[in-house]
This record gives sequence, C-alpha cells and structure tokens, in this order.
Amino acid sequence: MARIRFDALKVAQSRTQIDVTPPAKKISDYYGKSVFGKEAMRSYLASDTYKRLNLAIRRGERIDGQLADAVASALKSWAIEHGATHYTHWFQPLRGTTAEKHDAFFRLDGSGKAIEEFKGTMLVQQEPDASSFPSGGLRNTFEARGYTAWDPTSPAFLLKSGGGITLCIPSVFVAYTGQALDHKTPLLKSVEAINQAATAVCQFFDKNVKRVSATLGAEQEFFLVDKALFNARPDLVLCGRTLFGHSPARGQQLSDHYFGSIPPRVKAFMQAFEMQALQLGIPITTRHNEVAPGQYECAPIFEDMNVAVDHNLLLMDLMTRIANDHNFCVLFHEKPFAGVNGSGKHNNWALATDTGKNLLAPSTKPKDNLQFLTFFVNTIKAVHTHSDLVRASIASDGNDYRLGANEAPPAIISVFIGQQLSAVLDALENNADVSIDKGENMYMKLGLDKIPAILLDNTDRNRTSPFAFTGNKFEVRAVGSSANNATPMTVLNTIVADQLIAFKEEVDARVEKGEKREIAITNVLREYIKTSKDIRFEGNNYSAEWAEEAAKRGLSNIRNTPEALDQYLKPEAIALFERHNILTKPEIEARHEIEMEKYLMQLQIESRVLGDLAMNHAVPNAIKYQQRLIQTVKGMKELGLEEEAKMPLDTIRRISKHVGIITENVREMVKARKKANEFEVREAAEDYCKKVKPYFEIVRKSVDKLEILIDDELWSLPKYRELLFVR
Repeated sequence: MARIRFDALKVAQSRTQIDVTPPAKKISDYYGKSVFGKEAMRSYLASDTYKRLNLAIRRGERIDGQLADAVASALKSWAIEHGATHYTHWFQPLRGTTAEKHDAFFRLDGSGKAIEEFKGTMLVQQEPDASSFPSGGLRNTFEARGYTAWDPTSPAFLLKSGGGITLCIPSVFVAYTGQALDHKTPLLKSVEAINQAATAVCQFFDKNVKRVSATLGAEQEFFLVDKALFNARPDLVLCGRTLFGHSPARGQQLSDHYFGSIPPRVKAFMQAFEMQALQLGIPITTRHNEVAPGQYECAPIFEDMNVAVDHNLLLMDLMTRIANDHNFCVLFHEKPFAGVNGSGKHNNWALATDTGKNLLAPSTKPKDNLQFLTFFVNTIKAVHTHSDLVRASIASDGNDYRLGANEAPPAIISVFIGQQLSAVLDALENNADVSIDKGENMYMKLGLDKIPAILLDNTDRNRTSPFAFTGNKFEVRAVGSSANNATPMTVLNTIVADQLIAFKEEVDARVEKGEKREIAITNVLREYIKTSKDIRFEGNNYSAEWAEEAAKRGLSNIRNTPEALDQYLKPEAIALFERHNILTKPEIEARHEIEMEKYLMQLQIESRVLGDLAMNHAVPNAIKYQQRLIQTVKGMKELGLEEEAKMPLDTIRRISKHVGIITENVREMVKARKKANEFEVREAAEDYCKKVKPYFEIVRKSVDKLEILIDDELWSLPKYRELLFVR
C-alpha cells in the first residue's frame, strides 16, 4: 500500500505548469463574451423587445408569452452561433451544488427533417424529476413532478465543458405544489423584501429613490492538492478533508505563505479559471496566497446579490473542472487539514439605491450621514435581535471544525464596527432628548456634523469578528467556503428588512405625534443603539474572556450544527419568514430536515472512512513495523545487547499501546454509530454529534502518533508535508 503513496509523490513532483494563453490582450476585450448580457441583447433583440424585457426585469413584472418567444428566438440564435447544441435550466437544489439537465435544440419536423427549435415555453420552464432531489418531505418518491423556471434577473450564459457548449439559463426550482425546492427562490424573495423596506426608509431622505438593491462581494478561499496525492488519500476523496495527519515541522508559523509569490503551477491554474470566469461575466479581480500552505483566495467586484450568488456557484464549478485539467484537486471543505487555517467565504454585503448611493457609506454631508446611521444602526439592531438565525445560516458539518479554531470567527455572533464609529454611537446614545429651536443646526447639536472627520478608513479590521463593518459594507466572515451564499444572505436580507419596517413604523408614529422627522429618526436610533449594544464587541473574539463576557451579555454560543439548525424552528423565526413571504412553515421544516440529514450523513461517511483507514491502513502498517522491531530486538539480545535493545522495545510498547487505543475506540465508535442509526433524523444527528464524533479525535491522535513512530517507507497515506508543500 505504501507504494501508492510514493508513486503519487513521484508523479506530483514531476508535474510542470500548463501554459495558459488569454483570448485577448485586454480583459475588457473578452469580459462577458459568453453572457447574454445587454450588449448581446441589443444585437439579437429588436429595439422595442429589448426595452420591454429590461423594463419587466427592472419592475419585477411577469414576462408574457410573446416576449418570451422573442427572447427565446434571440437566445437560440446567439447560442448556436457560438457553438451551443444544448440548453439547460441551471438551478440550485437543496444539496449544496448546482444541477442541470441538458436538452438539444434539435428536433424532427413532421417530415422527419432535423431542425433547431427553442420556444418561449422551453425558455420559461423545464420539468426535471423532483423526487431524487432533497425535499425534506415536501415531495414523495412517487410524486416526481417539479419545475424549473427562468430567472430573467440573472443573465443566461454559455458553458464550455467536455468539448461541447451548453446554453445555461439560471432558474428557480419549485415543486408541483409551488413550494420552493431550491436556494434561489427564497433569496429572490428576500431581495425584494429588502428592496421594499429599504426604499420606504430612503423616502425619509430622498424622494427620488425608487429601488434599493442588496449587493454582494464574495471572497472565496480554497486549498489546492496535486491530483495524484489527492487520489492516494481516501479520506480526501470521500470526505473532502483529512481524517488523519500529523502536523509537519513547518506549517504556517513562519507567516511566509500569506501574500507570498504564487507558485507557477498554481498561477497558471488561477489564470485559466479567471479567463473563463471573466468571459462568463464574473468580475474576478483579486488572487493571492492565503495564510496556510497550499491555501489561496480569489475575489470579485461587488455585484447585484442574486447574480453574485450565481457567479460564486459558477466560479466554484469552474475551479473544480479546471483544477482537474491542471492536475490539481481544489478543496472547498472548511477544514481539510488540522493545525492550519481553514477556509471561509467572506460575504461583503451592502445596499445600493437606483440613484447610485451606497447606503452604508458615510458621506461628507451631515444629512446623508443621518441616512447612513439609519441603515448602519438598523443592521446592527437586526443582527442583535436575530443573532441565533445568523448563526443557523452558517451552520454545517465543515464549519463546525473551523469556527473558533483560532483562525475563524467563533460561534458567538457579535458585530465589530471599530473605535471611531463606536465613539459616534456612544455619543449619540448619551445625548439627552433634544428639541431643535428654529434656526438651530440640528446636525451640529446632535453631533452628526462630526462624522465626516472619520470618513476615510473609519474602522480597523478585526479578523476575529463574525460580522464586521469595513468602511462601506458589512462583512459576514463566518460563512464556510463550501456554502451556498444564498442561505446566509437570505437570512440577512430578511432580518434587516423586518427591522427597517419596524423602524419606519416607529418614526412615523413619532412624527404623527408632532415630532420633527429628523429628531424622530435620531431618537429611535438612540433607543436602538442602547438596546443592541450587547452585540457590539471590539476585542479579540478568540479569547476565553470574550466567551465569559458574551455569556454575561446574554449572547448565545451555539457550538454545533444540530443546535444551530434548530433556531429555524423557533416560532419567532417561522413567523419572521412567513411575515415577509420568504418561506412557509413547511418549507422551513423541510430545509431543517434536509440540513440535519446532510449533517448526520456526512458524519456517518467520515466515521466509516475513519474506521476503514485506521484498521486497514494505519494498524496493519504499524504491526508490520512492530514485527520488524521484534526481530531486531531478538537479534540484539542474541548478541548480548540487552541495554541497547531497550529503545526498540520501548517503541514496540508504544506501538502496541496506540494500536490498542485505535482498535478499542473504532469498535466503540461503530457501536455508537449503529445505535445512532436507529433514531429519526434529528435525534440521530445529535447522537452523531455527541456520541460518535468524539471518537474521531481519540482515534486520530493515536493514528497520528503511529505516523511518526513507524518507518516512513511503510506509511501508506501521503503526509501533510507532501499534501501541503508539493505543488
């Protein structure tokens, strides 16, 4: 078995970079060329059709059959001219990855002649089998009907794969009953909820604002491992993470990898996926080495949230396929290697008006700063009120290994805003209620005129905070690298929309009682600052002192996924989603069931793989080496070297000790797993979390000890020093 490892090493060390040639000298010459965007629409649609389509998209209006037929005809012409033979509705079922069913443009007419056809009905709707996707009980196996429906707010694109080209149409996925079976449907509803709520509040400040869009910039962290080494690690292949592996002498402690020179093979891979991403309209601009060896990051410019979520999923798919072409495997697991940093997906969230204003950007004008503080404080208030839902939205088996592991934010949800903005809020909180006499400068009296002094880089960065304000946006740092961003963004949009509605109602009530609007706004904000103060924290989120302080403040510390997911089922959470028509109670319960089952199945897989590797790799290798040592000891004693034989004897005893620990704990783990499998999903998930998972570390500790005890030539699994540094 050890031969597999050394063969893989030999292959990995012989790799050379694959040269990559850009399709043009300037990115601007090929950006968006594979997207049916505005430029393509203008070329292929009649002028009035183009205008009608854009107006319908902007207003969120239904697209009638005549318009759908015109768009379908244009899409078909554009796609076929670019080499496409098939089309697919590209959607996001509740399983973590995208899905697609390809249909050919071609059909046979009445005379048997082959023709290309793509009608509006084919554009608007497809019917994939819904029974084989996770539904959480919303659909039975014998109830297979489900529909994908075109999302015109996210542009269609051409995907090159396997030597062919397919027209991909971003779509929602719903059951025959109309219930959502995907991540996009609730996201789109939450985007509309935040639009309506934020636009209504913007009317306090600017009557010209007719729409507010949630925007997102999603940073993506990942690891790269040579394909040969990856395939020699069954745990990486089946679990996405290493279940064993002794820390190498050198890891990330020298801080020499972060922002270091990108290895040539890695750079070629990055250039390759960036070029395809840019052609697909993904505005990726940043690439760099991350903290851990073998870890990297890329990031795009801010986009409309719905499009940004689609683009992130498409980017992950591109990276996975292109990595294979470059003899790499890309790892999106949140914690693929113990002892070094895990990977996240930092979600940079903001709100933009149709007049071009970022509502989370401070201004040089005092009145605009009152608007900034309105959205700033309401967001903090929303996170404070619904912090457990925010925690639920980032919950996963992979993120449980990462959160709070001295590289990622802890499971305690808190908000970092920086010392200067904290001082502004403290000053506003401590001002007594004021009345403004005619002729007085309200902004000066309230202290709002002082905000422009802190405009540039008005916060430091706090890498330990799960929810941090970074100048003109909030950064949700606790999202896992494998996550679909739709889930945390749906929650964030919904809770902020709910809070803004409550805020408007309170302000309107005060104004009706005769309070000047600006004073009413300020007084309501003052109350929010006071009541949400406990969620704000400026210090080290990793410290034990913070955990103690957070408990005193009444902040939750939900450490595992089953407990986090349960927050969705609280009556107030269900009422929140139903109030804004985001999700119904059955849809919430279904999602809870799906995520809980996904969690326990992942742990079930890890438990089985761990037992297999421990008993069929580690233990046999250890016993084989132990037998060699026994023969060595016998030989030494025959030569009268009793004293010298003590060292190998000690190693024999230590190997026996760890083999015993492994064997016993694998046996007990299997018993615990079989017991957990007898329960229903929720109870089984908790049993896996609390009664099966603890064996993972016990077994791992002894296997990792064996790795450094036995002869390197007998160890069959590629070691961390090889997985992390051979590239």
